[in-house]
Amino acid sequence: MVHQIRENRSTFFKVKCPDCEHEQLVFDHASSVVVCVVCGKVLAEPSGGKATVTAEILAEYK
Repeated sequence: MVHQIRENRSTFFKVKCPDCEHEQLVFDHASSVVVCVVCGKVLAEPSGGKATVTAEILAEYK
């Protein structure tokens, strides 16, 4: 049996809401609409593969 080392392909983005400037984490392959927990603005929408992020990306965490 061959053992393979799998690298982590998950990525999270720290985004800032354009309306209230609240910062939160968003998964890059989000399968549902992600809204700001403070004001309800849409931050990311699913698009089949990677999510379409509509907020400002501040950092990327792998």
